[in-house]
Amino acid sequence: MKTDIRNRKDIEKLVNTFYDIVKTDTIIGYLFNDVAQVNWQLHLPKMYAFWENILFCTANYNGSPMAVHKELHQKSTMTQEHFKHWNVLFNKTVDHLFEGPKAEEIKNRAMNISAVMMHKTLI
Repeated sequence: MKTDIRNRKDIEKLVNTFYDIVKTDTIIGYLFNDVAQVNWQLHLPKMYAFWENILFCTANYNGSPMAVHKELHQKSTMTQEHFKHWNVLFNKTVDHLFEGPKAEEIKNRAMNISAVMMHKTLI
């Protein structure tokens, strides 16, 4: 039986599983691997803090995701399809691992963040 997202450990499980999928994804994987050349040892802890702050208001995230995405878009054009595909993968990962109010909240928050990110990055 699945549980809801309860704590940082659950956030880490979600983020690790999600990015393991993204790294090998044929549609958006290249943006992370080839274009951004993500240093996963640095990136993953930032994502843990980001999502933990989103769900549990920990105020432990310090970053500028909009600037990073705009810079990435300048290196390699991102499209609405990239953002939509990211959301599909994220939602599938959440649904595979968790169920409950926090799981639904993180999917809704991800969708909203993605929409703003897409709008501001692509204009």
